[in-house]
Amino acid sequence: MKIGITCYPTYGGSGVVATELGKELAGRGHDVHFISYALPIRLTMNERIFFHEVEVLAYPLFEYPPYDLVLATKMAEVMTRYDLDILHVHYAIPHSISAYLAKKMLTDRVVPFVTTLHGTDITLVGNDRSYLPITRFGIEQSDAVTAVSEYLRRRTIEEFQVQRPVTVVPNFVDCDVYDRATDKGLRRKFANDDEGILIHISNFRPVKRVEDVIAIFAEVRKKQKARLLMVGDGPERPKAEWLANTHGIAKDVLFVGKQNEMNRLLSVSDILLLPSELESFGLVALEAMACEVPVIATQVGGVPEVVRHGVDGFLYGVGDVSSMAEGCLAILNDPQLSSNMGKAAREHARHNFCASKIVVQYEDLYHHTIQQAHTVK
Repeated sequence: MKIGITCYPTYGGSGVVATELGKELAGRGHDVHFISYALPIRLTMNERIFFHEVEVLAYPLFEYPPYDLVLATKMAEVMTRYDLDILHVHYAIPHSISAYLAKKMLTDRVVPFVTTLHGTDITLVGNDRSYLPITRFGIEQSDAVTAVSEYLRRRTIEEFQVQRPVTVVPNFVDCDVYDRATDKGLRRKFANDDEGILIHISNFRPVKRVEDVIAIFAEVRKKQKARLLMVGDGPERPKAEWLANTHGIAKDVLFVGKQNEMNRLLSVSDILLLPSELESFGLVALEAMACEVPVIATQVGGVPEVVRHGVDGFLYGVGDVSSMAEGCLAILNDPQLSSNMGKAAREHARHNFCASKIVVQYEDLYHHTIQQAHTVK
């Protein structure tokens, strides 16, 4: 197949999933065309992966450049020039609307589009109801719709009262890339052998509650030698750095910025901290689990569909810093518990969320959607 993919290229779960999906599809013999305003952060090019940049020019008339319209034009151009079979957009706003416009611009072919909902595109409506009609329209006009968790599927139906079926296709991980490290050299770059390594990976948005990450580590550090790796960047990073200084733990908190090879850092860590206000799936938790890393997270959204409390890690209420710290200490102080949780997490990820199992679901969906679109024509 010839598949178009549009996603946000920035440091976030939806872009990562879209990028990894494109790479997997290319590895399975499909031609994959990425259409976005910048090269996705994890994308590596090869003979089956193509990138088409959407260039938005500034005009004095427009206070805000009309990215959605320029994107639609580029989508239609790529659909026609490269004879795409299907377009897969990640994130409803504005991508599904742009895909709808692009589809309508074509007069000599039918190119259906799939919309994958990742979370914020749906929960955004809870904060600003003015987005509801246009988001519902984009979902209803899609030829197929998927959500990354059962939680998100239910919430989409409740929020929008959509009639179109929403299929759950969970996020996935490359179980060959994400695995436990055997070389201790990298680990020793961050911590001594008698120190545990806690890790937090995010885009440092308020919903990620980085203040809780620092507070949890501060409690752990009172009783246990440890280091905290803060991976990523975003608006809350200065606040996190300030809090680390305030708690007197700055020397043990390492801000390493954005990283492409997340598997290498996860594979030397002992615990992943994910105390978010909301997660529709929790991709980073799955990546950690594949690396045999127990997860300390909040029991919100789709996280319980990924992390099993007491098996792969521990789940707590939002803001329950003291309990999360106790959970960390229980894992750090009991090597057997840590090992059991890590192995259970790896097996859970391998059995249910490996790329080889999930990408086939997308392929089947593409084939069915293409066939249905041409039948309707």
